[in-house]
Amino acid sequence: MSSTPQPFGIDFGGTGIKGAPVDLDAGDFAAERVRIRTPERSTPENVRDVFVELLARFPDCTGAVGVTVPGVVRHGTVHSAANIDKSWVGTDADRLLTEATGREVHVVNDADAAGLAEVRYGAARGRSGLVIVTTLGTGIGSAMVFDGVLVPNAELGHLEVDGHDAESRAANSAREREGLSWEHWATRLTRYYRTLEMLFSPELFVVGGGVSKEADQFLPLLDLDTEIVPATLLNRAGVVGAALYASEGGG
Repeated sequence: MSSTPQPFGIDFGGTGIKGAPVDLDAGDFAAERVRIRTPERSTPENVRDVFVELLARFPDCTGAVGVTVPGVVRHGTVHSAANIDKSWVGTDADRLLTEATGREVHVVNDADAAGLAEVRYGAARGRSGLVIVTTLGTGIGSAMVFDGVLVPNAELGHLEVDGHDAESRAANSAREREGLSWEHWATRLTRYYRTLEMLFSPELFVVGGGVSKEADQFLPLLDLDTEIVPATLLNRAGVVGAALYASEGGG
């Protein structure tokens, strides 16, 4: 058994904060995940206190801590804040959380964490070259990983496609809002993924988000040159990817 302290992953979202120690050999939780509701005012100070409470529930887990944030993160500083308090913008989250917890903390974009997890443990395991992981939900989250190395903060859901912000027409929320059939939605997804093909020529697309559970309803309908497969880690990806990111020293 490795003597390296076990890392801890925290997935910080607009409604819930989930955390668990992570077994990096298995790519899975090492203990049952704990979920705490995100404070109504999700300021750095309020959320910091939740993180301290979460970690206190796992006193034997002493490794580095990885935290996902739904926003752009550069060198540990948050530069955008989707669905969390705007006071996060400009916050050196690595420093704030390291000082608050007394642990080495590294913050990473939530989609990037999920992408790392899928490449190391999930649908893209063992694949070389450029892998693009997308999550189809309220918007379109994305991560680019080349030969296992993260290319951070790739906001590919906001590419302009046919004069529109891509996620406004191709996210799962657009399918639900407009009552699209799987076939109609697949036409829009084909246009979106073909744009990514043209720009990046990836080796593989991985599709996550809650709708990926119904991948057999729409992935076979896409007309692409690139292989496209559903994600496999589902709701575990953020926590696992955050812990993996922190264990490797962050970005």
